[in-house]
Amino acid sequence: MSKALSVDLRVRVLAAVSAGATHREAAERFGVSAASVSRWRNLQLRQGDVRPGPLGGDRNSRKTETHGEAIMAWLAENRDGTLFELRDTLSAQGITISKSALHRFLVRHGQTRKKRLGTR
Repeated sequence: MSKALSVDLRVRVLAAVSAGATHREAAERFGVSAASVSRWRNLQLRQGDVRPGPLGGDRNSRKTETHGEAIMAWLAENRDGTLFELRDTLSAQGITISKSALHRFLVRHGQTRKKRLGTR
């Protein structure tokens, strides 16, 4: 996984841009890409500083978790239901969640959709 460049470097690059250097000139001088200079400048304009945002991690499970009660209620009623049936039921209610997101939700909550023979 990549690591964000330091805030100090970002500030020095943007100071060079503010002093009159173009994005390409500042990028070449500090050994970064011109696209990074543009992104940092946009960050500075948008949020007032150039601190990097969080890298990696789960950013989408909260969307599924907000519908957790509906998912668990459906599971209680349809023990033999498939992920596709669950997804289609939620979709009919206006909730759009992918099959893989539903699978990750079920794993997080200790639920299994594995079909097993009754002899075990």
